[in-house]
Amino acid sequence: MAKLVFGMNQSLDGYVDHLEIRTGPAMFRHWIEHVRDLTGSVYGRRMYEVMRYWDEDRPEWSAEQHEFAAVWRSQPKWVVSRSLKSVGPNAKLVEDDIETVIRGLKAQLAGEIAVSGPDLARSLTDLGLIDEYRLYLHPVVLGRGKPFFAGPRPPLRLMATDLVGEDAIRLTYVPA
Repeated sequence: MAKLVFGMNQSLDGYVDHLEIRTGPAMFRHWIEHVRDLTGSVYGRRMYEVMRYWDEDRPEWSAEQHEFAAVWRSQPKWVVSRSLKSVGPNAKLVEDDIETVIRGLKAQLAGEIAVSGPDLARSLTDLGLIDEYRLYLHPVVLGRGKPFFAGPRPPLRLMATDLVGEDAIRLTYVPA
């Protein structure tokens, strides 16, 4: 049975923003390895549109960015959206009955399936489908943006703390 994991970089005040939170080389390497080890990812529309950046190689990319793009492209993706009409390579559009689809993926697959996007994570949390939350705290305060928890924080139990990269701390929680 697969485990559904919601994890994102966030500021100390609880916001996620890919443009404002910059990761160093060690953290970027962590994300490459993390994505490489995933069974797949479930994306909300907005997060999927952000990640489509990795669909096509760019000449200005470093070797590490090319590596991340390659592992991201090879990974199966399920995109939850009622407004999108199509999705890119190696992705399947999920328009209806998200609970049945996600329960089916958890039952049929093994390993970790990443959840990407706070709004999607809120819906999956409300359905009791997320098995683990990973908060990657960075030493920045944004004061605005999209909160990691899009709704009330569910009751959680701390399982682990780890230093990841140069200056981020990963807090791993499970539902209490």
